[in-house]
Amino acid sequence: MATIAIAGTGYVGLVSGACLADFGNRVVCVDTDLKKIQMLEAGKVPIYEPGLDAVIVRNVGAGRIRFSQDLAEAVRRCEVVFIAVGTPPAEDGSADLSFVETVAREIGAAINGYKVIVDKSTVPVGTGKKVRTWIAETLAERAAAGDAAAGQISFDVVSNPEFLREGSAVQDFMHPDRVVIGAETDAARNLMKDVYRALYLNETPYIETNIESAEMIKYASNAFLAVKITFINEIANLCEAIGANIQDVAKAMGRDGRIGGKFLHPGPGYGGSCFPKDTQALARIGRDAESPLGIVETTIAVNEGQKQRMIHKIEQGMGGEGTLKGKIIAVLGLSFKPNTDDMREAPSLIIIQGLVHKGAVIRACDPVALSEARWRLAALKDAITFYDDEYEAIHGADALVVMTEWNQYRNLDLERVKGLLNRPVFFDLRNVYKRNTMEQKGFDYFAVGQ
Repeated sequence: MATIAIAGTGYVGLVSGACLADFGNRVVCVDTDLKKIQMLEAGKVPIYEPGLDAVIVRNVGAGRIRFSQDLAEAVRRCEVVFIAVGTPPAEDGSADLSFVETVAREIGAAINGYKVIVDKSTVPVGTGKKVRTWIAETLAERAAAGDAAAGQISFDVVSNPEFLREGSAVQDFMHPDRVVIGAETDAARNLMKDVYRALYLNETPYIETNIESAEMIKYASNAFLAVKITFINEIANLCEAIGANIQDVAKAMGRDGRIGGKFLHPGPGYGGSCFPKDTQALARIGRDAESPLGIVETTIAVNEGQKQRMIHKIEQGMGGEGTLKGKIIAVLGLSFKPNTDDMREAPSLIIIQGLVHKGAVIRACDPVALSEARWRLAALKDAITFYDDEYEAIHGADALVVMTEWNQYRNLDLERVKGLLNRPVFFDLRNVYKRNTMEQKGFDYFAVGQ
Protein backbone atom coordinates (compact mmCIF):
# COMPACT_ATOMS: atom_id res chain seq x y z
CA MET A 1 0.00 0.00 0.00
CA ALA A 2 1.26 3.47 -0.93
CA THR A 3 0.20 6.95 0.17
CA ILE A 4 -0.62 8.99 -2.91
CA ALA A 5 -1.43 12.63 -3.69
CA ILE A 6 -2.99 13.48 -7.04
CA ALA A 7 -2.82 17.07 -8.26
CA GLY A 8 -5.84 17.64 -10.48
CA THR A 9 -9.33 16.14 -10.32
CA GLY A 10 -10.11 16.31 -14.00
CA TYR A 11 -10.81 13.24 -16.07
CA VAL A 12 -7.42 11.56 -15.67
CA GLY A 13 -6.80 12.61 -12.08
CA LEU A 14 -10.19 11.61 -10.72
CA VAL A 15 -10.33 8.24 -12.48
CA SER A 16 -6.73 7.47 -11.47
CA GLY A 17 -7.29 8.52 -7.87
CA ALA A 18 -10.48 6.51 -7.46
CA CYS A 19 -9.03 3.37 -9.03
CA LEU A 20 -5.73 3.58 -7.14
CA ALA A 21 -7.74 3.82 -3.94
CA ASP A 22 -9.66 0.75 -5.04
CA PHE A 23 -6.28 -1.02 -5.32
CA GLY A 24 -5.86 -0.46 -1.56
CA ASN A 25 -3.74 2.72 -1.62
CA ARG A 26 -4.43 5.80 0.51
CA VAL A 27 -5.22 8.65 -1.86
CA VAL A 28 -5.88 12.37 -1.55
CA CYS A 29 -7.11 14.14 -4.69
CA VAL A 30 -6.28 17.84 -4.76
CA ASP A 31 -7.78 20.62 -6.85
CA THR A 32 -7.79 24.42 -6.67
CA ASP A 33 -11.48 24.49 -7.66
CA LEU A 34 -13.38 24.69 -4.36
CA LYS A 35 -16.71 23.95 -6.07
CA LYS A 36 -15.36 20.70 -7.47
CA ILE A 37 -13.94 19.63 -4.11
CA GLN A 38 -17.24 20.40 -2.39
CA MET A 39 -19.12 18.37 -5.01
CA LEU A 40 -16.84 15.39 -4.48
CA GLU A 41 -17.10 15.62 -0.71
CA ALA A 42 -20.88 15.63 -1.13
CA GLY A 43 -20.70 12.42 -3.15
CA LYS A 44 -21.27 14.05 -6.54
CA VAL A 45 -18.98 13.36 -9.51
CA PRO A 46 -18.26 16.44 -11.69
CA ILE A 47 -17.64 14.40 -14.86
CA TYR A 48 -19.72 11.79 -16.65
CA GLU A 49 -17.97 8.43 -16.64
CA PRO A 50 -19.93 5.19 -16.23
CA GLY A 51 -19.10 3.36 -13.00
CA LEU A 52 -16.84 6.05 -11.55
CA ASP A 53 -19.36 7.26 -8.96
CA ALA A 54 -19.65 3.78 -7.46
CA VAL A 55 -15.86 3.44 -7.15
CA ILE A 56 -15.59 6.81 -5.42
CA VAL A 57 -18.46 6.14 -3.01
CA ARG A 58 -16.98 2.75 -2.12
CA ASN A 59 -13.54 4.15 -1.35
CA VAL A 60 -14.76 7.24 0.48
CA GLY A 61 -16.72 4.86 2.71
CA ALA A 62 -13.62 2.74 3.26
CA GLY A 63 -11.54 5.81 4.13
CA ARG A 64 -9.10 5.23 1.27
CA ILE A 65 -9.79 8.45 -0.65
CA ARG A 66 -10.42 12.04 0.34
CA PHE A 67 -10.47 15.42 -1.40
CA SER A 68 -8.62 18.62 -0.59
CA GLN A 69 -7.52 22.03 -1.84
CA ASP A 70 -4.26 21.88 0.11
CA LEU A 71 -1.56 20.49 -2.19
CA ALA A 72 1.27 21.35 0.20
CA GLU A 73 -0.24 19.30 3.02
CA ALA A 74 -0.91 16.41 0.64
CA VAL A 75 2.68 16.46 -0.64
CA ARG A 76 4.13 16.41 2.86
CA ARG A 77 1.98 13.44 3.90
CA CYS A 78 2.39 11.24 0.79
CA GLU A 79 5.15 9.13 -0.75
CA VAL A 80 4.00 9.49 -4.36
CA VAL A 81 2.65 12.64 -6.02
CA PHE A 82 0.87 12.35 -9.36
CA ILE A 83 0.65 15.39 -11.64
CA ALA A 84 -2.63 15.03 -13.52
CA VAL A 85 -3.41 18.55 -14.69
CA GLY A 86 -4.40 19.69 -18.16
CA THR A 87 -1.96 20.21 -21.02
CA PRO A 88 -4.14 22.09 -23.52
CA PRO A 89 -2.83 22.93 -26.98
CA ALA A 90 -1.09 26.27 -27.38
CA GLU A 91 -1.67 28.39 -30.47
CA ASP A 92 1.22 26.71 -32.29
CA GLY A 93 -0.13 23.22 -31.55
CA SER A 94 2.40 22.43 -28.84
CA ALA A 95 1.28 21.31 -25.37
CA ASP A 96 0.87 24.13 -22.86
CA LEU A 97 2.84 23.03 -19.78
CA SER A 98 2.01 26.03 -17.60
CA PHE A 99 -0.25 24.01 -15.27
CA VAL A 100 2.38 21.27 -14.98
CA GLU A 101 5.05 23.84 -14.10
CA THR A 102 2.85 25.48 -11.49
CA VAL A 103 2.20 22.16 -9.77
CA ALA A 104 5.86 21.11 -9.99
CA ARG A 105 6.98 24.32 -8.30
CA GLU A 106 4.30 23.94 -5.61
CA ILE A 107 5.60 20.43 -4.98
CA GLY A 108 9.13 21.82 -4.70
CA ALA A 109 7.94 24.36 -2.14
CA ALA A 110 6.31 21.68 0.02
CA ILE A 111 8.45 18.56 -0.37
CA ASN A 112 9.89 17.42 2.98
CA GLY A 113 11.67 14.15 2.15
CA TYR A 114 12.15 11.59 -0.60
CA LYS A 115 9.17 11.50 -2.97
CA VAL A 116 8.37 10.05 -6.36
CA ILE A 117 6.81 12.67 -8.65
CA VAL A 118 4.75 11.07 -11.41
CA ASP A 119 3.77 12.70 -14.69
CA LYS A 120 0.33 11.25 -15.44
CA SER A 121 -0.67 14.08 -17.76
CA THR A 122 0.08 13.61 -21.44
CA VAL A 123 3.22 15.67 -21.90
CA PRO A 124 5.85 16.18 -24.63
CA VAL A 125 9.08 14.25 -24.60
CA GLY A 126 11.49 16.04 -22.28
CA THR A 127 8.85 17.17 -19.76
CA GLY A 128 10.19 14.82 -17.10
CA LYS A 129 13.50 16.66 -17.20
CA LYS A 130 11.68 19.98 -16.97
CA VAL A 131 9.68 18.81 -13.95
CA ARG A 132 12.93 17.77 -12.27
CA THR A 133 14.44 21.19 -13.03
CA TRP A 134 11.42 23.12 -11.75
CA ILE A 135 11.37 21.19 -8.47
CA ALA A 136 15.16 21.44 -8.06
CA GLU A 137 15.09 25.20 -8.70
CA THR A 138 12.40 25.66 -6.05
CA LEU A 139 14.39 23.58 -3.56
CA ALA A 140 17.47 25.69 -4.29
CA GLU A 141 15.45 28.83 -3.63
CA ARG A 142 14.35 27.39 -0.30
CA ALA A 143 17.94 26.55 0.60
CA ALA A 144 19.11 30.04 -0.37
CA ALA A 145 16.40 31.51 1.85
CA GLY A 146 17.77 29.66 4.86
CA ASP A 147 15.97 26.30 4.71
CA ALA A 148 19.08 24.14 5.19
CA ALA A 149 17.13 20.88 4.98
CA ALA A 150 15.89 21.73 1.48
CA GLY A 151 19.34 21.21 0.04
CA GLN A 152 19.39 17.60 1.31
CA ILE A 153 16.01 16.51 -0.09
CA SER A 154 16.04 13.95 -2.90
CA PHE A 155 13.26 12.95 -5.28
CA ASP A 156 12.66 10.99 -8.45
CA VAL A 157 10.54 11.85 -11.47
CA VAL A 158 8.58 9.13 -13.26
CA SER A 159 6.54 9.07 -16.46
CA ASN A 160 3.45 6.87 -16.10
CA PRO A 161 1.17 7.69 -19.06
CA GLU A 162 -2.54 6.89 -18.97
CA PHE A 163 -4.36 4.91 -21.65
CA LEU A 164 -7.97 5.58 -20.71
CA ARG A 165 -10.88 5.61 -23.14
CA GLU A 166 -13.64 7.97 -22.14
CA GLY A 167 -16.74 5.91 -21.41
CA SER A 168 -14.61 2.87 -20.48
CA ALA A 169 -12.03 4.50 -18.22
CA VAL A 170 -12.71 2.53 -15.04
CA GLN A 171 -12.52 -0.77 -16.90
CA ASP A 172 -9.35 0.37 -18.70
CA PHE A 173 -7.64 1.36 -15.45
CA MET A 174 -8.63 -1.82 -13.63
CA HIS A 175 -7.73 -4.12 -16.54
CA PRO A 176 -5.02 -2.37 -18.59
CA ASP A 177 -3.21 -3.83 -21.59
CA ARG A 178 0.04 -2.67 -19.99
CA VAL A 179 1.47 -0.37 -17.32
CA VAL A 180 4.27 1.88 -18.57
CA ILE A 181 6.83 3.04 -16.00
CA GLY A 182 9.52 5.42 -17.17
CA ALA A 183 12.00 5.83 -14.32
CA GLU A 184 15.68 6.37 -13.66
CA THR A 185 16.19 4.56 -10.32
CA ASP A 186 15.28 1.23 -8.78
CA ALA A 187 13.75 3.06 -5.81
CA ALA A 188 11.26 4.84 -8.07
CA ARG A 189 10.46 1.69 -10.05
CA ASN A 190 9.87 -0.34 -6.89
CA LEU A 191 7.60 2.30 -5.38
CA MET A 192 5.55 2.47 -8.60
CA LYS A 193 5.18 -1.31 -8.55
CA ASP A 194 3.86 -0.97 -5.01
CA VAL A 195 1.31 1.58 -6.26
CA TYR A 196 0.12 -0.88 -8.91
CA ARG A 197 0.63 -4.03 -6.83
CA ALA A 198 -2.94 -5.22 -7.42
CA LEU A 199 -2.22 -5.35 -11.16
CA TYR A 200 1.28 -6.72 -10.74
CA LEU A 201 -0.07 -9.75 -8.89
CA ASN A 202 -2.53 -10.28 -11.77
CA GLU A 203 0.45 -10.48 -14.16
CA THR A 204 -0.39 -7.31 -16.03
CA PRO A 205 2.47 -6.61 -18.47
CA TYR A 206 4.85 -3.93 -17.19
CA ILE A 207 6.89 -1.87 -19.62
CA GLU A 208 9.91 -0.53 -17.73
CA THR A 209 11.86 2.07 -19.66
CA ASN A 210 13.40 5.53 -19.38
CA ILE A 211 11.35 8.67 -18.96
CA GLU A 212 11.67 9.86 -22.56
CA SER A 213 10.54 6.55 -24.00
CA ALA A 214 7.51 6.44 -21.68
CA GLU A 215 6.52 9.95 -22.77
CA MET A 216 6.89 8.92 -26.40
CA ILE A 217 4.84 5.74 -25.96
CA LYS A 218 1.73 7.75 -25.13
CA TYR A 219 2.00 10.06 -28.13
CA ALA A 220 2.95 7.27 -30.53
CA SER A 221 0.01 5.13 -29.39
CA ASN A 222 -2.59 7.86 -29.81
CA ALA A 223 -1.14 9.02 -33.11
CA PHE A 224 -1.22 5.49 -34.52
CA LEU A 225 -4.89 5.09 -33.59
CA ALA A 226 -5.70 8.47 -35.12
CA VAL A 227 -3.90 7.41 -38.31
CA LYS A 228 -5.89 4.17 -38.38
CA ILE A 229 -9.21 6.01 -38.04
CA THR A 230 -8.24 8.50 -40.72
CA PHE A 231 -7.03 5.77 -43.07
CA ILE A 232 -10.34 3.89 -42.92
CA ASN A 233 -12.22 7.17 -43.46
CA GLU A 234 -10.23 7.81 -46.63
CA ILE A 235 -10.84 4.24 -47.82
CA ALA A 236 -14.56 4.75 -47.08
CA ASN A 237 -14.60 7.87 -49.22
CA LEU A 238 -12.97 5.95 -52.04
CA CYS A 239 -15.50 3.13 -51.63
CA GLU A 240 -18.31 5.63 -52.19
CA ALA A 241 -16.65 6.83 -55.39
CA ILE A 242 -16.11 3.38 -56.92
CA GLY A 243 -19.15 1.46 -55.67
CA ALA A 244 -17.49 -0.66 -52.96
CA ASN A 245 -18.88 -1.23 -49.46
CA ILE A 246 -16.60 -0.08 -46.64
CA GLN A 247 -18.24 -2.37 -44.09
CA ASP A 248 -17.26 -5.44 -46.08
CA VAL A 249 -13.80 -4.02 -46.76
CA ALA A 250 -13.16 -3.16 -43.09
CA LYS A 251 -14.48 -6.51 -41.89
CA ALA A 252 -12.10 -8.41 -44.17
CA MET A 253 -9.17 -6.14 -43.25
CA GLY A 254 -9.85 -6.64 -39.55
CA ARG A 255 -9.63 -10.41 -39.90
CA ASP A 256 -5.95 -9.99 -40.70
CA GLY A 257 -4.14 -10.46 -37.40
CA ARG A 258 -1.52 -7.93 -38.45
CA ILE A 259 -4.19 -5.23 -38.79
CA GLY A 260 -6.95 -6.03 -36.29
CA GLY A 261 -10.56 -4.87 -36.40
CA LYS A 262 -10.44 -2.08 -33.81
CA PHE A 263 -10.62 1.52 -35.02
CA LEU A 264 -11.68 0.45 -38.51
CA HIS A 265 -15.10 2.09 -38.25
CA PRO A 266 -15.57 5.01 -40.66
CA GLY A 267 -17.38 8.12 -39.56
CA PRO A 268 -17.26 11.91 -39.43
CA GLY A 269 -13.70 12.09 -38.06
CA TYR A 270 -12.09 11.68 -34.66
CA GLY A 271 -12.48 14.17 -31.81
CA GLY A 272 -12.23 14.30 -28.03
CA SER A 273 -9.61 15.42 -25.55
CA CYS A 274 -6.75 13.21 -26.75
CA PHE A 275 -6.36 12.48 -30.45
CA PRO A 276 -6.65 16.05 -31.80
CA LYS A 277 -4.40 17.50 -29.09
CA ASP A 278 -1.85 14.70 -29.10
CA THR A 279 -1.44 14.49 -32.87
CA GLN A 280 -0.87 18.24 -33.02
CA ALA A 281 1.64 18.10 -30.18
CA LEU A 282 3.50 15.14 -31.71
CA ALA A 283 3.66 16.88 -35.07
CA ARG A 284 5.13 19.92 -33.35
CA ILE A 285 7.68 17.75 -31.51
CA GLY A 286 8.72 16.28 -34.87
CA ARG A 287 9.12 19.69 -36.48
CA ASP A 288 11.12 21.02 -33.52
CA ALA A 289 13.41 17.98 -33.66
CA GLU A 290 13.85 18.43 -37.43
CA SER A 291 12.30 14.99 -37.92
CA PRO A 292 8.87 15.86 -39.32
CA LEU A 293 6.11 13.27 -39.13
CA GLY A 294 4.45 13.46 -42.54
CA ILE A 295 1.87 10.76 -41.78
CA VAL A 296 0.75 12.53 -38.60
CA GLU A 297 0.64 15.94 -40.31
CA THR A 298 -1.49 14.47 -43.10
CA THR A 299 -3.76 12.71 -40.62
CA ILE A 300 -4.55 16.02 -38.93
CA ALA A 301 -5.43 17.69 -42.23
CA VAL A 302 -7.48 14.76 -43.56
CA ASN A 303 -9.43 14.49 -40.31
CA GLU A 304 -10.48 18.13 -40.53
CA GLY A 305 -11.44 17.55 -44.14
CA GLN A 306 -13.63 14.59 -43.17
CA LYS A 307 -15.84 16.84 -41.06
CA GLN A 308 -16.28 19.21 -43.99
CA ARG A 309 -17.04 16.24 -46.23
CA MET A 310 -19.96 15.32 -43.95
CA ILE A 311 -21.44 18.81 -44.37
CA HIS A 312 -21.18 18.41 -48.14
CA LYS A 313 -22.74 14.91 -47.94
CA ILE A 314 -25.76 16.25 -46.08
CA GLU A 315 -26.16 19.19 -48.45
CA GLN A 316 -25.98 16.95 -51.51
CA GLY A 317 -28.39 14.45 -49.98
CA MET A 318 -30.88 17.24 -49.39
CA GLY A 319 -30.80 18.23 -53.04
CA GLY A 320 -27.55 20.07 -53.68
CA GLU A 321 -26.03 23.47 -53.12
CA GLY A 322 -28.39 26.04 -51.61
CA THR A 323 -31.04 23.52 -50.57
CA LEU A 324 -30.32 23.64 -46.82
CA LYS A 325 -31.69 27.14 -46.32
CA GLY A 326 -34.65 26.92 -43.95
CA LYS A 327 -34.47 23.14 -43.67
CA ILE A 328 -34.93 21.58 -40.22
CA ILE A 329 -32.34 18.92 -39.44
CA ALA A 330 -32.50 16.67 -36.38
CA VAL A 331 -29.05 15.71 -35.04
CA LEU A 332 -28.84 12.74 -32.66
CA GLY A 333 -25.64 12.65 -30.63
CA LEU A 334 -23.37 15.58 -29.82
CA SER A 335 -20.52 14.12 -27.74
CA PHE A 336 -17.48 12.97 -29.70
CA LYS A 337 -18.28 9.33 -28.79
CA PRO A 338 -20.90 7.42 -26.75
CA ASN A 339 -20.81 7.12 -22.96
CA THR A 340 -19.27 10.53 -22.35
CA ASP A 341 -20.40 14.15 -22.22
CA ASP A 342 -17.07 15.32 -23.66
CA MET A 343 -17.49 17.59 -26.69
CA ARG A 344 -13.92 18.77 -27.03
CA GLU A 345 -13.10 18.74 -30.76
CA ALA A 346 -16.31 16.77 -31.39
CA PRO A 347 -17.18 16.47 -35.10
CA SER A 348 -20.70 17.62 -34.23
CA LEU A 349 -19.41 21.13 -33.44
CA ILE A 350 -17.93 21.69 -36.90
CA ILE A 351 -20.73 19.91 -38.77
CA ILE A 352 -23.55 21.73 -36.98
CA GLN A 353 -21.84 25.09 -37.47
CA GLY A 354 -21.40 24.29 -41.16
CA LEU A 355 -25.05 23.32 -41.59
CA VAL A 356 -26.23 26.48 -39.83
CA HIS A 357 -23.90 28.56 -42.01
CA LYS A 358 -25.71 27.12 -45.02
CA GLY A 359 -29.08 28.14 -43.58
CA ALA A 360 -30.25 25.00 -41.78
CA VAL A 361 -32.16 24.99 -38.49
CA ILE A 362 -30.92 22.36 -36.02
CA ARG A 363 -32.77 20.23 -33.51
CA ALA A 364 -30.11 18.58 -31.35
CA CYS A 365 -30.40 15.69 -28.92
CA ASP A 366 -27.92 13.84 -26.69
CA PRO A 367 -28.40 11.66 -23.59
CA VAL A 368 -25.80 13.44 -21.42
CA ALA A 369 -24.05 16.24 -23.32
CA LEU A 370 -26.79 18.88 -23.59
CA SER A 371 -25.43 21.21 -20.91
CA GLU A 372 -21.99 21.00 -22.51
CA ALA A 373 -23.49 21.62 -25.94
CA ARG A 374 -25.47 24.66 -24.86
CA TRP A 375 -22.38 26.69 -24.00
CA ARG A 376 -20.22 25.33 -26.81
CA LEU A 377 -22.89 26.17 -29.39
CA ALA A 378 -24.15 29.33 -27.68
CA ALA A 379 -23.31 31.47 -30.71
CA LEU A 380 -25.87 29.47 -32.73
CA LYS A 381 -28.70 29.89 -30.22
CA ASP A 382 -31.08 31.38 -32.81
CA ALA A 383 -30.62 28.40 -35.11
CA ILE A 384 -30.50 25.47 -32.68
CA THR A 385 -32.94 23.93 -30.20
CA PHE A 386 -31.99 21.20 -27.74
CA TYR A 387 -34.14 18.19 -26.88
CA ASP A 388 -33.95 15.48 -24.22
CA ASP A 389 -36.10 13.10 -26.28
CA GLU A 390 -34.94 11.95 -29.71
CA TYR A 391 -38.44 11.59 -31.11
CA GLU A 392 -39.35 15.14 -30.12
CA ALA A 393 -36.24 16.33 -31.93
CA ILE A 394 -37.18 14.33 -35.04
CA HIS A 395 -40.82 15.48 -35.14
CA GLY A 396 -41.30 17.83 -38.11
CA ALA A 397 -37.68 17.69 -39.27
CA ASP A 398 -36.73 17.53 -42.94
CA ALA A 399 -33.86 15.11 -42.31
CA LEU A 400 -32.27 13.07 -39.54
CA VAL A 401 -28.52 12.82 -38.84
CA VAL A 402 -27.12 10.15 -36.52
CA MET A 403 -23.92 11.83 -35.36
CA THR A 404 -22.93 9.74 -32.31
CA GLU A 405 -23.76 6.04 -31.96
CA TRP A 406 -25.37 6.03 -28.53
CA ASN A 407 -27.17 2.71 -27.89
CA GLN A 408 -30.60 4.33 -27.91
CA TYR A 409 -29.92 5.68 -31.40
CA ARG A 410 -28.87 2.23 -32.63
CA ASN A 411 -32.38 0.86 -32.16
CA LEU A 412 -34.76 3.62 -33.18
CA ASP A 413 -38.41 2.82 -33.97
CA LEU A 414 -37.92 3.35 -37.70
CA GLU A 415 -41.63 3.35 -38.57
CA ARG A 416 -42.19 6.04 -35.96
CA VAL A 417 -39.17 7.99 -37.20
CA LYS A 418 -40.45 7.90 -40.77
CA GLY A 419 -43.88 9.11 -39.65
CA LEU A 420 -42.40 12.00 -37.66
CA LEU A 421 -40.09 13.29 -40.41
CA ASN A 422 -41.38 15.71 -43.05
CA ARG A 423 -39.22 13.79 -45.52
CA PRO A 424 -37.75 10.29 -44.94
CA VAL A 425 -34.12 11.44 -45.31
CA PHE A 426 -31.68 9.65 -43.02
CA PHE A 427 -27.95 10.43 -42.73
CA ASP A 428 -26.17 7.68 -40.82
CA LEU A 429 -22.68 9.06 -40.15
CA ARG A 430 -21.76 6.04 -37.99
CA ASN A 431 -23.10 3.25 -40.25
CA VAL A 432 -25.39 2.01 -37.49
CA TYR A 433 -28.12 0.73 -39.80
CA LYS A 434 -28.18 -1.55 -42.86
CA ARG A 435 -28.81 0.03 -46.22
CA ASN A 436 -31.18 -2.69 -47.45
CA THR A 437 -33.35 -2.40 -44.35
CA MET A 438 -33.52 1.39 -44.55
CA GLU A 439 -34.35 1.46 -48.23
CA GLN A 440 -37.02 -1.24 -47.82
CA LYS A 441 -38.63 0.95 -45.18
CA GLY A 442 -38.73 3.84 -47.62
CA PHE A 443 -35.88 6.02 -46.38
CA ASP A 444 -33.49 8.00 -48.55
CA TYR A 445 -30.48 6.58 -46.76
CA PHE A 446 -26.96 8.03 -46.74
CA ALA A 447 -24.09 6.31 -44.91
CA VAL A 448 -20.31 6.62 -44.92
CA GLY A 449 -18.42 4.50 -47.44
CA GLN A 450 -21.44 2.81 -48.98
